[in-house]
Amino acid sequence: MEREWYAHFNDDEKAFVDKAWDWIKRAEDHHAVKRTDFLDPRQCHILTTLANRADVHVRQDGGYEGAERKRAVITPDYRDPAAEEIGIKVLAVTSADSRFNSLDHGDFMGAILSLGIKRDRIGDIHVIGHACHILVAEEIAEYFSMNLTQVHRVGVSTTLLPLAGLTTAQVQLEEMGLSVASLRLDGIASDVWRLSRAKILLPIKAGRCKLNWKAEEDPSRLLKEGDVVSLQGFGRFKVLEIEGVTKKGRMRVRVGKYV
Repeated sequence: MEREWYAHFNDDEKAFVDKAWDWIKRAEDHHAVKRTDFLDPRQCHILTTLANRADVHVRQDGGYEGAERKRAVITPDYRDPAAEEIGIKVLAVTSADSRFNSLDHGDFMGAILSLGIKRDRIGDIHVIGHACHILVAEEIAEYFSMNLTQVHRVGVSTTLLPLAGLTTAQVQLEEMGLSVASLRLDGIASDVWRLSRAKILLPIKAGRCKLNWKAEEDPSRLLKEGDVVSLQGFGRFKVLEIEGVTKKGRMRVRVGKYV
């Protein structure tokens, strides 16, 4: 029989729902402690929602306060998850090459994936000019450190640091003021990325868009303040403020595009 909570999640999330529920039941019924890979905010929400249905404790930690991607520790209700190691290292990447300072988040992500490392083994990535600090699962930290030798054709060196050595980058948003006919996803996204309405529909309907880390294929979905929209291959933006309606009946919206 289909689990009753499936109705709360998208079809493409059901595989993760099943996996998370299995972790929870193993902790509850078999007294197992589970440490997950890095989860995105939507997966963290799903895990928390399911854990509230069972006698377990869940700790989520991305290595620093305010982390977006986090590992979780799931324990039986009689164990303190705070006593369990979260298993995160900091990979510090540096280079003597002056081109290093022009590398961005996407360059480092591409180099990571080219090593055959899955995205869920990597936490947040902080590009801080003279270096890049990458949160990584300790299980693959040594492999990562030995094999990451180049980022976008720039030779690099790596050092493993404890979490205390982490330097975080402040999130930078390029603010934009828009005047739109409505708060529809496709309308705002087309203005942010300067694409025609027809061109923005294709990736949305193809499943390449996420709204608050949840797949969104409905271009007519209305956005609200605080929503984060990402589009594969284009980046992401956040709706900062809905400022009101103009005399001509259009909506004034302030958004921040992640840079």
